[in-house]
Amino acid sequence: MLRRTFAAGITLAVVALLPGCGFHLEGRTVLPAVMRRPYILASNPQSDFVQSLRRDLVISGAHPVEREAHASAVIDVHDEVKRRVLSVSATNRPTEYEVSYTVHFSVRAGDKTLLAGQTVRATRSYTFNETLVLATEHEQAILTGAMGHELADIVMRRLAKL
Repeated sequence: MLRRTFAAGITLAVVALLPGCGFHLEGRTVLPAVMRRPYILASNPQSDFVQSLRRDLVISGAHPVEREAHASAVIDVHDEVKRRVLSVSATNRPTEYEVSYTVHFSVRAGDKTLLAGQTVRATRSYTFNETLVLATEHEQAILTGAMGHELADIVMRRLAKL
């Protein structure tokens, strides 16, 4: 009985102290009022980054709009994924690739620039086996998706500081 009471007391103390240390659940970012109805102007609206950014905005309480005229702010996004060979085998075939995901973005509300053009980038490498082409292509797609999500998290933190 005493052991159970002690464990419950420790658990209660930890839960009570978490808010004081700045802990918050992942995914929810408090956005300023100007970001309540954003419009995402993207070169590729279906990219991993744009989809992750849209999802993160919704999770944070924003309501992305479909038309720029109805927006409280416009997030202008240009993202690109590049792949380059890192190493080759003795027979001059690629054995390792590097994938880089670069996002250029800015934020404006009407004629006012809220956030001047900024660039964020993530880079990952993976091995390539020509006998497992489908698996390595799938690995690149997974890495690209993860990097898009990571970059969307970075952009969300910057949007929260507007």
